[in-house]
Amino acid sequence: METTPLAKTLREQGANGDLVLIVDDVPDNLAVLHDALDESGYTVLIATNGEQALQRAAQARPDIVLLDAMMPGIDGFEVARRLKADAATAHIPIVFMTGLTETEHLVAALEAGGVDYVTKPIKPKEVLARMNVHLQGARRARQDARQAGQARNALDAFGYASITVRLPEGRLIWQTALARELLERYCDTRAPETPPVVLEWLRRHAPDARQQGIEPPVLSIPLSAAGPPQGASSPPGGQRGHAVPSVGASSSASSLSLRLHRQTGQDDDGDEWMIVMREVSDTAVIEAMSLSLKLTAREAEVLYWVVKGKTNKDIGEILGSSPATAKKHLERVYVKLGVETRTAAAGVAIKRIRELQPQFEI
Repeated sequence: METTPLAKTLREQGANGDLVLIVDDVPDNLAVLHDALDESGYTVLIATNGEQALQRAAQARPDIVLLDAMMPGIDGFEVARRLKADAATAHIPIVFMTGLTETEHLVAALEAGGVDYVTKPIKPKEVLARMNVHLQGARRARQDARQAGQARNALDAFGYASITVRLPEGRLIWQTALARELLERYCDTRAPETPPVVLEWLRRHAPDARQQGIEPPVLSIPLSAAGPPQGASSPPGGQRGHAVPSVGASSSASSLSLRLHRQTGQDDDGDEWMIVMREVSDTAVIEAMSLSLKLTAREAEVLYWVVKGKTNKDIGEILGSSPATAKKHLERVYVKLGVETRTAAAGVAIKRIRELQPQFEI
């Protein structure tokens, strides 16, 4: 369920975060409902005809629509049909408001896409009660989306990117911002295209993962402007992302490491798989250490070279500073890590590197 910036802003104005669109051509009906909903903490949008209703729904993506059945021009039945025909608004529950109580009209309302109806004259308490039932799903969807977004942001913050690929067609249907950048850089591909090497790996291992719960070996894609590393097969046409890379291999060169995380969806037409990836390189390790250990970039660099066994003199030369400067940075690292010696600081760093970048060779 996609949320527009306008919808997010409007929901923040209400006490409970629910956004309601009321559609009615009678001002008195609008006033009664608007006041009742506003007092109950809802954010309310209004439309006085069918055209306005379609525009408001497309722009704001309300959580529910209260829709008058009989209006001049485009009536409520046609509005409902158009909302349900548009993928962006098809999920929105529609409650019809009608003065027509004949069975054929009520059936028409439900067939047009309504989930419920209330009869006129409008009773605000009844409307609120019925709305609340149908808003439970919208609230759960928002909460799930919020939690998923937080999880994705956390993955990106620590250098882990993720994508979702649908089989059997092999289409990339979702990706984090970091995943987009990494796939463009390493494979020169963009959604909805899944890099051929990733798709081949997924198709080869998904059956065992699905049937037996076996996690496949890690896929490693090297980054090399001059071509694949020695021993790897050359990609056709010299394009990156088409070679068959080494699997489970570690390299001191920069590489993209991919792991099959889990199956996230399944239906009669296929299934969806989430893949977690991260860049393995000196720079990526230093950035991950900086984030996870709450060090400055320079402190993380100094600690990284301590892990590599370098002296303060070596570190000073590598970083273009003096041994005394390297020592000062290291002393601040001791304080932040709660240790007193070089060996203890290196031990903390090695443990964290192994947690964050298990494929990286120390």
